[in-house]
Amino acid sequence: MFTASDNSITIIIVLIALGILGWGYFRAKPFGKLGILGWLQSVSLMTPWLLFFGLSTVGIDINFVGVLILLVISTGLYIYLGKLLRDAGQDEILRSRAQEMIDKNKESSPSQELPQIAQTLIIKPPEMIPVPSEDLKLMQGIFGIETFFATETIPFQDGVIFKGNLRGEAEFVHNRLSTSLEERLRDRYRLFLVENPDGRPVVVILPSKNDPKEAAISQKILAVVLLLATISTCFETGGILLGFDFFTNPLRFREVLPIALGILSVLISHEIGHQVMARSHNVRFSWPFFIPTWQIGSFGAFNRFESLIPNRKVLFDVAISGPAAGGIVSFVMLIMGLLLSHEGSLFKLPTDFFKGSLLVGSLAKVVLGGALHEKIVDVHPLTVVGWLGLVITAINLMPAGSLDGGRIMQAIYGRKVAGWATVATFVFLAIASIVNAVALYWAVVILVIQRNQERPCLNDLTEPDDARAALGLLALFLMIATLLPLTPALAGRLGIGA
Repeated sequence: MFTASDNSITIIIVLIALGILGWGYFRAKPFGKLGILGWLQSVSLMTPWLLFFGLSTVGIDINFVGVLILLVISTGLYIYLGKLLRDAGQDEILRSRAQEMIDKNKESSPSQELPQIAQTLIIKPPEMIPVPSEDLKLMQGIFGIETFFATETIPFQDGVIFKGNLRGEAEFVHNRLSTSLEERLRDRYRLFLVENPDGRPVVVILPSKNDPKEAAISQKILAVVLLLATISTCFETGGILLGFDFFTNPLRFREVLPIALGILSVLISHEIGHQVMARSHNVRFSWPFFIPTWQIGSFGAFNRFESLIPNRKVLFDVAISGPAAGGIVSFVMLIMGLLLSHEGSLFKLPTDFFKGSLLVGSLAKVVLGGALHEKIVDVHPLTVVGWLGLVITAINLMPAGSLDGGRIMQAIYGRKVAGWATVATFVFLAIASIVNAVALYWAVVILVIQRNQERPCLNDLTEPDDARAALGLLALFLMIATLLPLTPALAGRLGIGA
């Protein structure tokens, strides 16, 4: 309970915060839209804490899950406002450049000619394109009626967008245009063939200086630190499964070593799958940044491409290879564990434990049969390790952002569908977090670290073949089957439970 003194302090804190926000508004107002958007970002960050302290003052307590939900909403709003701020900043830059050119011409031209000059600048924006005129002429020379008929030139970041009509098959056109551009300007620019928001193909040419950069030494050091932390949490997970705290009993490391090595084998095979496939396609993939957790050892790792992705087929292959390798290792360990399980095995699990996964419960019923009618089932340690591996793989297959599942979704269905899938996944996790705090934790990880989609491929129009699409759907199904629990009715029909 809060005392009167506590309430007074809380009220003072809230009033000070409101005063700071009010002062910030008046400071931001003279800067127009940019200033207001920046101020709203500050509001989005402070609002959850204002609500928490304000409601506490009147005796309304918010539990931990409620606070995390407020933080998730606040972070999402902050990111959305940041996007609006960047877009508004880009518009402001273009307007400033146009105004500078108008002012420059005004100084050297009669006043009566100013309206005509301004009209010319609006009608002919290529003068504002941040590409040297010589380079722009060479770029325009790569287009032709048999490939891409360019009709409009628009400035974009440090490069240019060419709108027009695609006159051939996307893969052929992209190869032809890219080769022609390289012949004229060597490796100074990169050519992207993508869809604009209205679904029409456009060509985007950007300087090669914008290519993804290799991880810095500090980032590689962070990756090593996270790996060591993940090794520690894998040992801790093994200790929890065996009924003791490893961190307070490190001398018992031999007992937890098999479990820790099993979890690490899933994580390492996952990353080896990514790296091998990336090398086979001649693209660079960063070191893994593992996410340690003591519940299951690790939530997996996040990586980034350190080179441009040639096409959506390559994006799919690199994305699916990690979960495929880790999933196969996990599945083999699970099946071997079930086959080796017998009365007197190391782990004794409540039968209801198998209701937590549609996939694992169904497999356990096939292998263990009538043993699942008992309240307690003796299982081999490989069963638990394989199950944990499948959960880690399934988490990374969720169709959101730059997770493996998000990349797979983007490769098969494109950026627009992948964006909606990310939103749907996040909403689902937010709802699931009401009963499972781990779901909320993962929602925060996606929102803060891996919310963004992968950057467009050089040829972002050519879709993967039907075989890859079918494999992606299979991966999505296995993800759902691993994370989806059995309903009581289905568990009863399968004979799982006493």
